[in-house]
Amino acid sequence: MTRYVERWYRGYTKAPDLVPFSVQIKESDLLIWAEKNLQDLAYKRLEKERNNLEAYLRYDPDFLHSLVPVAASPFAPPLCQMMAKAAEKAGVGPMASVAGAINEMVGEELRQESEEIIIENGGDLLVFSREARVVAVYAGEDSPFSFRIGIKLPPGKKWGVATSSGIVGHSLSFGKADAVVVVAESSAVADAWATSLANRVQEKEDIKKVLKFSQQITDIQGTLIILGEFLGVEGNIQIERL
Repeated sequence: MTRYVERWYRGYTKAPDLVPFSVQIKESDLLIWAEKNLQDLAYKRLEKERNNLEAYLRYDPDFLHSLVPVAASPFAPPLCQMMAKAAEKAGVGPMASVAGAINEMVGEELRQESEEIIIENGGDLLVFSREARVVAVYAGEDSPFSFRIGIKLPPGKKWGVATSSGIVGHSLSFGKADAVVVVAESSAVADAWATSLANRVQEKEDIKKVLKFSQQITDIQGTLIILGEFLGVEGNIQIERL
């Protein structure tokens, strides 16, 4: 598990039509918007998922430390099953999808009480919304693209948005991209593939190669890559100026 990092970027977020609240347990720090305050329900589900995860990691330490896919035991909790499946597709370790998978589990619980849900967890997002939402892109304080472009998510569907960076944040990346953003219908899948694709970007020439590779990934909607002054986009996603 990773250490807690202050979520300073949350000062830029807004969803005035929804009610914001947050829940935090150890490294898991979720900012949530819903049609009403569901903090208690969110906390209980987060606590359950973390307890299950921590117990499973004690049983199978490789699940925590591996940088390649690890099969989950048939008796593993649903959270770990989801992480393992997403990681296997993307060719990364299970923990690469932990934030996205937690979003999925908590979101599933909250959707019973609120049709619209937005969960932000360490920069990874789960979005259920009746209206279009724009997700701002951050690629480091020196990037010419940070908070100047966003990805517009169509309404009426569940979306997962995840970002991996070789320079920003605490998550492990073997790449050098300022930001690789992946949009998918699953937050866990987006999380795993963001890590996987970011690992492949070492120089600007890799942007086109990685985007071409991403065309073959049926589980994702689109990919955005930023490296210095270079930006590339592939897939069915809409970019907006902010």
